[in-house]
Amino acid sequence: LVFHWIVLAVSWNILSGYSGYFSFGHGAFFGAGMYTTATLATKAGVPFLWTLPAAGLAAAAFGIALGAVVFRLPRLRGELFALLTLAVTFVLATIVLNTPVDGGPGLYLSAVPLPAIGPSPSSTFYLLGLALALATLWIAREIQHSRFGTGLFAIHDDEDVAEVLGVPTYRYKLAAFGLSCGLAGIAGGIQAMFISYVTVGETFSIVVPLNVVLMSVLGGSRHWFGPAVGAAVVTALLYAFTAGDYAVAGRAAVGLILILVILFLPEGIFGELIGALKRRRVSVTPAIDAADLPAPTAAGPGKAEGHPLLEARGLSKAFRGVQALAEVDLEVRRGEILGLVGPNGSGKSTLINVVSGHFRPDSGRILFEGRDLAAVEAHRIARTGLARTYQIPRPFAHLSVLENVALPAMFGRDALPRAEAGREARRWLAFTGLAAKATALPGELNLHQRKFLELARALASRPGLLLLDEVFSGLTHAEIDDAIRLIRAIRAQGATIVFVEHVIRAVLELTDRIVVLSYGRVIAEGDPRAVMREPDVVAAYLGKPHA
Repeated sequence: LVFHWIVLAVSWNILSGYSGYFSFGHGAFFGAGMYTTATLATKAGVPFLWTLPAAGLAAAAFGIALGAVVFRLPRLRGELFALLTLAVTFVLATIVLNTPVDGGPGLYLSAVPLPAIGPSPSSTFYLLGLALALATLWIAREIQHSRFGTGLFAIHDDEDVAEVLGVPTYRYKLAAFGLSCGLAGIAGGIQAMFISYVTVGETFSIVVPLNVVLMSVLGGSRHWFGPAVGAAVVTALLYAFTAGDYAVAGRAAVGLILILVILFLPEGIFGELIGALKRRRVSVTPAIDAADLPAPTAAGPGKAEGHPLLEARGLSKAFRGVQALAEVDLEVRRGEILGLVGPNGSGKSTLINVVSGHFRPDSGRILFEGRDLAAVEAHRIARTGLARTYQIPRPFAHLSVLENVALPAMFGRDALPRAEAGREARRWLAFTGLAAKATALPGELNLHQRKFLELARALASRPGLLLLDEVFSGLTHAEIDDAIRLIRAIRAQGATIVFVEHVIRAVLELTDRIVVLSYGRVIAEGDPRAVMREPDVVAAYLGKPHA
């Protein structure tokens, strides 16, 4: 039984623990596997072992079909996804109960031949369960230490940012869901033969998903081995006390332990243990000179070539009737630093969001190196060599500083292997002065450091164009000086940069040209000092009486 619960808990964790899509529907896919095996073995005469791959495929197909629809709906996240998967369990149970699959009386498997694996029938189930549990743990471990796993963890923390950094979120969620469901389906097939009598009431019970969630949370859902620890603890407690008052005591003990874990070990038993071990490892990276770093794709140090790298033509975007961008035309020349300025609400950040793929424009074209990106998904835009930062830093809270920076190196233009991406990340952390914080979590950084983390993360993808959204906001004068020096170092390598900024001193010191937006429209562009003196620009900032 412990192997059975290990498979269910670990398979649930591949989707819900890694990507954060909390599912209460694992019992549906487990039940789909049970009924696939029971139906094939009793009604079609298929040998038991041959039904297990079919059980896994049926459950995976069901999960993928559901995910293909649900994952296209951005609002169905969090508790809505959990409730939806729970509802799917009840719908599937009703369908099975009222069709020839079950019909009411259930399915008996007592007459189905059980292949001999080992000296006794019980050893057959033991060995099958052990093999599936080991296979599931191996799969979960490989995922956690792969590009796929890194992408899932990023989805867990901030799906929108993960997409903009190059993670194909839809495809990754679908793959995780299908794999999670398939493993649960195989476990269901083995369980059907083990109990030899399958009924809707027992199969699609709410007990299955509740136990699975309990085990994963107890052990630690952010580590591949955590759910297995939770499954072992819960199973031992529940089955050590099996009768009368002892059974009540067992359930009470599980509840008490869960309360204590939530209060004092929020990452789970195994998760907290691993976290403590990681905190003991202090990694120091030697300082790296800017000249030793690979330059972003650019023209040449501090020189803007004449031809454009990025062109926006007739770009418009509205939100519920509010026109954030109105027929914006913009040109960014290769190798220049272009400042994007204007009062609050003028459309600057919206323009960055539209160009980076965070929002789709209502109309217009976005040409980057001659390719129209207006209808391209955000993760594909990232792979063309376009990177951005956020006005309010949005690091992945549960990934270390090093992992935050390594992720775009893995999913950006060069798609570096995991190990090489780690080395690339360390170099950019050294460049931004964050080498000593490599193993820290973003929550341990101050605002200044989080801003520089955003820069390091954007640079790690080796972008052709860097979009900076209010890098200087919230910084002290000394920190602004540090940021200016850092951007100059990036510029010294020939980077092409567009940055949105309110700190006019930084704009005047750094930019070759500026574009001024007001109410979603371009009202001026050209030399920074000349443009900032134009009456329309002064009026946009201070009002017409001051112009």
